[in-house]
Amino acid sequence: MDFIANLLGRAGFLKRDLDYHLLRAAMVFIFAWFGYDKWFEAEITGLLPIITHGPFISWTIPVLGIHGTAIFLGTSEWTFGSLLLLGFWNKRIGMLGAIGSTATFIATFTVMPFVPDAWNAAAGGFPAMTMNTAFLLKDLVLLAVSLYLLHQDATRVLEARKAG
Repeated sequence: MDFIANLLGRAGFLKRDLDYHLLRAAMVFIFAWFGYDKWFEAEITGLLPIITHGPFISWTIPVLGIHGTAIFLGTSEWTFGSLLLLGFWNKRIGMLGAIGSTATFIATFTVMPFVPDAWNAAAGGFPAMTMNTAFLLKDLVLLAVSLYLLHQDATRVLEARKAG
């Protein structure tokens, strides 16, 4: 393991923030794609069982309707993705994107306990997941990445203020 750590250190991998930049790029890509999908009725219709049971997002269908919810979610995702993209150059703007991203994945991950048929009864129930549960489980990682980006951007903003 020391050999691998030394090799990574000599290659500059540990000094160039590659992980930070790759995670930011991945989140931009994810928000671009997720936002794009929301413009199609099949996508939003497929998400209805999840949206209607979310403690933070269930209000969208009664208030905005299905089409309005699709526009709201798609626009939000493109906005947060754009802010994260701009965060490559401006960490304060990146912080806004990371805050929006964090809120997004809190809203989606907290749906998990409320999703109907979340656990596969044929496999004995909990912890055997159905597709809805597996779909939401990825949001735990996306939430962690959002918090990581928020931490990194806030730290860099504070360091720049101290240096300047």
